[in-house]
Amino acid sequence: MMNNVVWIIFDSCRYDSFARAKKPNIERLGDAEKRYSYASWTSPSHYAYLMGLMPHTSPPHVFASNVYREEFSKWEDRLGIEGLTFRSFLPHINLPTKLKELGYKTSARVSLPVLNPSTSINTGFDDYKLMDDHFDFSGMVDEIEFPADETRFYFLNVGETHYPYMMEGEDLPHISGVHGVVKKMDEQDGVNDEPFFDDELMKKLHDQQVKCVEYLDNHIGRLFEKCTRDTYFIITADHGELFGEDGYFGHGPIIHEKVFEVPFMEGRLSGSSGSVEAERQETDDERIANKLESLGYM
Repeated sequence: MMNNVVWIIFDSCRYDSFARAKKPNIERLGDAEKRYSYASWTSPSHYAYLMGLMPHTSPPHVFASNVYREEFSKWEDRLGIEGLTFRSFLPHINLPTKLKELGYKTSARVSLPVLNPSTSINTGFDDYKLMDDHFDFSGMVDEIEFPADETRFYFLNVGETHYPYMMEGEDLPHISGVHGVVKKMDEQDGVNDEPFFDDELMKKLHDQQVKCVEYLDNHIGRLFEKCTRDTYFIITADHGELFGEDGYFGHGPIIHEKVFEVPFMEGRLSGSSGSVEAERQETDDERIANKLESLGYM
């Protein structure tokens, strides 16, 4: 039986913000890993994810092709479908397209206008929507449903953890064009005379991102209660964020470890609806033992 799948991407949420946050609902899935995104900006990172890739672990002494092959094979367990390999995703190498072929209804809800329905990110989806509000994960949860006669894939880009981190009014420092409001970027005259943030403000912004994760955790709890026992969850971020380290703020045209560090966790629902059981990861020792046994050495 195929699993429902919900993939949640906390936009711009760097790993240590996620780790610091109090998130009892999310932690029902287990502990988050620190992984690395394939890109430092929203659009290319989401494109990689929609190929079927997850953030990587930066493993040494391996060939990239082996990493990709192993990653695509994990969709067998996520979907509950045997026999899936990298070859199964050819020629499109597009996860929603493949899921539709398998019988899924594919839906996306996005917060960032750079992912709007007219972009190439909207490929293979039955239902794709840019939310009216930049901070409306609650509205996304309200719209999610799991009909008994359909298997669902939900892909959710969550804007609360993206700048301005749910700050409004006088608390909001002004930076033109980075709120996700793309049209304002054309209003600039090419001269950026806005002062760079000081250390105190950087700390405030970092702390605010942590608070956003805690806010989202409440709605994750609501989502868990709506899900069926066969639902598989993926929670991660598309990239990290800089809060003053080495003179940087934000993400995008930046090469820095913190802009690539992201949280990653996955697990499936088991037992009664709303009861989450984290996927058990095979240890290196177990993997070696199983391999030796298959070769007849044990």
